[in-house]
Amino acid sequence: MSQFTSEQIAEIEQLRAARSATIRPVSEGLEAILHQPIPVLDHGFVRVVDYMGNDDAVVQAARVSYGRGTKRVSEDRGLINYLLRHWHTTPFEMAEIKLHVKLPIFVARQWIRHRMASVNEYSARYSVLDREFYIPEPQHLAAQSASNRQGRGEILEGDEAAEVLDLLRRDAGRAYDDYAFMLNEDGTDAGRKGLARELARMNLSLNFYTQWYWKADLHNFMSFLRLRADPHAQYEIRAYADVMIDILKRWVPITHEAFLEHRFGAAHLSATALAAVRRMIAGETLDQVSSGLTKREWGELCAVLGLEEGAAPPR
Repeated sequence: MSQFTSEQIAEIEQLRAARSATIRPVSEGLEAILHQPIPVLDHGFVRVVDYMGNDDAVVQAARVSYGRGTKRVSEDRGLINYLLRHWHTTPFEMAEIKLHVKLPIFVARQWIRHRMASVNEYSARYSVLDREFYIPEPQHLAAQSASNRQGRGEILEGDEAAEVLDLLRRDAGRAYDDYAFMLNEDGTDAGRKGLARELARMNLSLNFYTQWYWKADLHNFMSFLRLRADPHAQYEIRAYADVMIDILKRWVPITHEAFLEHRFGAAHLSATALAAVRRMIAGETLDQVSSGLTKREWGELCAVLGLEEGAAPPR
C-alpha cells in the first residue's frame, strides 16, 4: 500500500481489526476484503467501505418472504437467473454497496454519468489536492481511432511515445508546482496572501487524482459494470470496473454468475437483426443489403455470431 500514508494504513488496520456482533445477513466474501484498498492504475484504488444485503436479499425481495425458509440454493439460483433474464430490476435494488474510490479526474467525469448513485467527492475548495497524477503505461498510449471518434487506434511507439510521456509528466508537474505557488500554503512567501483553494484548483489538469465515496444499489452497480467492463470501454475506467466485477463476485456470487450469463456475456438483438438470424437458421444466405441492416449493424451482428462480414452462409 505504498500510495498510503502511515496514518491511513493505521486507520485501515484499525477498521479491519474491529468486530461487531450482528444478526443481519452478511456476505462472507466481502467481509474478507472490507476496508482493504485494491490498487488500480498507478495511484488509484477501490475500497469497500460498507454494504447491505447479499444474494438472499434479492431472493427475499422477489418472494416477499421473511427469510430463506426451506428454499434450496438451486431454487435461489434459478430465481435470480429468471429475474435477470427477464430484466426485473426492483429485487436487485434491495442490496447496496458503498465504495471509497481514488481515480483520475477524467475517469471521474465519465463515471459520474451513471447518475443512479449517491456520490460525495473530495473537496478541493476545502482541502489541498495531493501531488498525484495519472501517467499511462506505454502499452496504453495510442493514436486516435480512424473509425471511432471516442476510441483508440494503434499503439504509439519509439520517440513519439517517449515524447508524449515526458510531456504528460512535465505538464502535470509544472501545473502542480504553480498550484502550490498560488496557494502559498506553506507560507514560503510571507509577503503573499495566496490564492483561494477554490480558484487555485482550476489550474490542475484532468489527470490529477480525486477521491469519492460512491454508494449504489446492486441493480445500478451491475448497469455500471455492463457498460464500463465492456472491452470497448476506455481502458482507465475499465480497470476500475474489472476490480468491481471481482467485488460483485465476492458480494453476491449467485447474482454475479447470472450477471455474466444474462448481461455481460449476452447480446441484445434488434427486431431486424433477430429476423435476419431466423432467416439464416431457415437456410437463407444473407449479406448486408439483404439483411435490412445498416453497414454498422450488420458488422455488429456478424461479430456477435462469429461470422465474416461478407455473405452469411446457411447452416
